[in-house]
Amino acid sequence: MPGKDYYQILGVNRGASEREIKQAYRKLARQYHPDVNPGDKSAETKFKEINAAYEVLSDKEKRRKYDQYGEQWQYADEFAKAGGQQSPFRDFRGGGGARFYAADDMGGIFDELLGDFISGARRRRPRRGSDLEYPVEISLEEAYHGTARMVSLQFEEPCSACQGSGRIQNVPCSACRGAGVVPRIKRLEVKIPAGVDNGSRVRIAGQGAPGYGGGASGDLYLLVSVKPHEAFERKGDDLYAEVGVPLTVAVLGGEAQVPTLNGRLVLKIPPETQNGRIFRLKGQGMPHSGDASRGDLFAKVKVVLPTKLSAKEKELFKQLSQLRSS
Repeated sequence: MPGKDYYQILGVNRGASEREIKQAYRKLARQYHPDVNPGDKSAETKFKEINAAYEVLSDKEKRRKYDQYGEQWQYADEFAKAGGQQSPFRDFRGGGGARFYAADDMGGIFDELLGDFISGARRRRPRRGSDLEYPVEISLEEAYHGTARMVSLQFEEPCSACQGSGRIQNVPCSACRGAGVVPRIKRLEVKIPAGVDNGSRVRIAGQGAPGYGGGASGDLYLLVSVKPHEAFERKGDDLYAEVGVPLTVAVLGGEAQVPTLNGRLVLKIPPETQNGRIFRLKGQGMPHSGDASRGDLFAKVKVVLPTKLSAKEKELFKQLSQLRSS
């Protein structure tokens, strides 16, 4: 009976690094997420497979057991106690390097090696639920002020009828069809703090998948991406923007309006300010995550030349040119 190849599901080779596995997972999670594919059952199924594969391959110990025992990795300790390190599953390799596992006698092996151990009290000992990740895209304004989102999480939780064992008195559980888990959808409002940036991971404690046998739930991690802004460039917690300054103000001095993410400010322009000069507005940048301080805003002067000059204005510029050349 062929089993699922978690490496193939994530599209990575068996020697993939942790970073390659995480990158593959994030790409696929965004592609098949239910919010991106509403009503698409095939995408929903694929999303569940991706999460199941990542839960195992992102954990060094689980991955080691999976590489040895395949989909039965969670019984690795029981196999080792019952019959040493030798797995009861034969390792096959199909075309294209695909790998799957099969047992000569599934019922006999499980009855002999595990028996009531799987469905008994020791199998139901508390176990923490897995962590979940959810991609969230926000605007720069939302990153500045902080925001909230309603998220829809799809995961599997332990079946209450069999306590996650998949069996009741050595018979497959009818409630979960022997899987030990049942699908669930949970919607909740999550808060995204001010100051987050691209790649930030916001932890929502206890909102991951439920635990087994009374174990604690895992955590939810929001994977934040911030959309580009038309007026501001962000570098860390500092912001950069251009400020239009009329030629007369740049020459004679005056004031200019500077946009910020919290309204406009008045900037004093000294006489003879050159095009491209940068003014630093302290504390007008992005909030620092975790404290009350802020980055800075750097305003770059862009001198705006006058257009549609009147005859008198042109004459004055000619006089100025003659004065400057004399």
